[in-house]
Amino acid sequence: MPVKVSVVIPVYNPGKYIDPCIDSLLRQTLPAREFEVLFVNDGSTDDTRERLEKLAGEHPHFRVITIPNSGWPGKPRNIGVDEAKGEYVQFVDQDDHLASDALRRLYEMGRRNGSDIVIGKVASNFRGVPHGVFKKNREKCTLRDAPLYDSLTPHKMFRTEFLRKNGIAYPEGKRRLEDQLYMMEAYFPAEVVSILGDYTCYFYSRRDDGKNAGSAKIVPAEYYGNLREVLNVVVANTEPGEFRDLLLRRFYRVEMLSRLSEPAVVKYQPDFFDKMCDAIRPLGVDFMGDGVHDGLGPLLRIRSALLRGDDREGLLRIARFAGSVKAAARLEEFAWQPDGRVAVTVTARLVQGDDESPVKLLRRDDRYFLHPDNADGLLAEDELLDVTDDLDGFSAELSLRNRETAVEWPCPAKFDRRIEELGDGACEVVLHGSGHVSAEAVKGRGRVSRGFWDIWVPLRGLGLVRKARLGADRAPGVDADCLPASLGSPARAVIPYFTDPFGNLTLDVARRSKKLADYLADRPVLRTPTGRTELRLELFTTTTTSASDVQLVLSPADGTGSAGHTLRTSLHPTGGLAHITVPSRAPGVAPGAWKLAVRLDGEKGPALGLCDVTIGAGGRIEVDPYLPRIPVELMADVARKRRKAALRRALRAVGGPIVRRLPPEGRKRARRLAARISG
Repeated sequence: MPVKVSVVIPVYNPGKYIDPCIDSLLRQTLPAREFEVLFVNDGSTDDTRERLEKLAGEHPHFRVITIPNSGWPGKPRNIGVDEAKGEYVQFVDQDDHLASDALRRLYEMGRRNGSDIVIGKVASNFRGVPHGVFKKNREKCTLRDAPLYDSLTPHKMFRTEFLRKNGIAYPEGKRRLEDQLYMMEAYFPAEVVSILGDYTCYFYSRRDDGKNAGSAKIVPAEYYGNLREVLNVVVANTEPGEFRDLLLRRFYRVEMLSRLSEPAVVKYQPDFFDKMCDAIRPLGVDFMGDGVHDGLGPLLRIRSALLRGDDREGLLRIARFAGSVKAAARLEEFAWQPDGRVAVTVTARLVQGDDESPVKLLRRDDRYFLHPDNADGLLAEDELLDVTDDLDGFSAELSLRNRETAVEWPCPAKFDRRIEELGDGACEVVLHGSGHVSAEAVKGRGRVSRGFWDIWVPLRGLGLVRKARLGADRAPGVDADCLPASLGSPARAVIPYFTDPFGNLTLDVARRSKKLADYLADRPVLRTPTGRTELRLELFTTTTTSASDVQLVLSPADGTGSAGHTLRTSLHPTGGLAHITVPSRAPGVAPGAWKLAVRLDGEKGPALGLCDVTIGAGGRIEVDPYLPRIPVELMADVARKRRKAALRRALRAVGGPIVRRLPPEGRKRARRLAARISG
């Protein structure tokens, strides 16, 4: 069978850090006969060669190629491409790993689109990730219609013949920014690029010895000499104009101005800072014209002007100011929705300093300027920075991030920008928004994995990007609304809680460390006023939990005797909250006073105390008559809804087969009649 994918991994003295990589390759859902793994051993001096060759002996689709040490990943990757038998090549680094379904999904996307490059969603617990690239799946795109320039690492899937035909190869030997050079040389001729954004394929993991690739301190002259080669590729493949300026602006922001920005620049030694400025400034002069400069955000334009004027003290001043600016977000409302999502209402703004005072603007007539209180020392005396045309750049988003794996998912949200007065001509930009957060499957992704999921608010404004955790600042009443939940099928606990000591909002999904019993212990339990006895918990749920998952526990009221008796029951949603049906009898239980509890966290989990009960003759259960009751009006409404639901089910069962045999117009009339009958 033809090989679909060749996974190419440069290897040099990896030690234990290659273990997750190997494990992830052995767990791939793509059958082993359909892919190969090429470990290109770059002259390792430890036991790497022997270990990998033993592995290859156990797994025929693994191969080991050993070469004299070249000192850098470029040559091993080139050799891997030359040796690849696969239709596609996937680059992986030795200390990273793949999700189990990554190769299959990436290959299938590439094959159905005839893609030259397939980019899978990535996650990292130590390096920046271009989340904007992965907001949605893109079956077909190019450098001109998608922000591919924000994803310049090589850990992607490439059509092997595309690389060979276009002569795309790594420069060999020790150098910096070789990945960016490789990717820009690949993006320009690529006719079809696909982006898989709804599945996290690739994980960058921080090494505990701090020796991840690219972690070495840069040598400014060499680094920016290599960047010049990348910029030359951009210029050689574009005409003067907006598209070229767009691409160059990315490198200006990320590789040049950001290296002269907070937090790093204020920590540089004076000699290193001078070397950085000496290396960066000539590139600015040679490549970054007015079209590039004018498209920057306000504070980046100041940095650019200071760099152009070689004002090094000015660069340090603006870095100190910008370093004091952060995002602030307030949680105004939290509400579970019938579909299992959480609706949140948020306000967000830029603030500065330890007192988190607003980043102020100054209004003059119909123009807005950075307030002199903020801009003191950044501009010449009496000079103001006009930001009127940049107000549209203020925006905020909502995201859900796994604290341990660093997987991050965007959440649907909409924010409105408002100018709010502060007095004496001063004002600030405040973003008011609402959105939905979900641990369950939504459009664009499946259910989130078990773990701690933090809610973040990324905010953009004035050319800055800042992120705030949500929850520490919250409106009164939010805590009471953060009910624990049991969601989905199979049911999983989703427990919103506020961290200690910072008070940020986190969702504990599938009992990562929190238990439903603990979070329901101080909340009231109510009973139905009449009819079948049901207990109402302040547990949000949308699905019925089977009797096999819910266990009632009877224990002696005086605390003596055996561990008690267990009964099976179900948990079902009623008006958004969970109701537990109390059986009418407990066979085999001695008459007397008992305590009733429920296990919601598995058979070994803690039991949640519910109420006192009396067991009568024949095991008849009588619930404590003084237990607070569910309001009659609420139960009447629930009863009406249950009757309507039962009627709809009956109409579908009886009338469905008949209606399906009617002509289209007859089916429409029948459905309208059924809707009127069932309400």
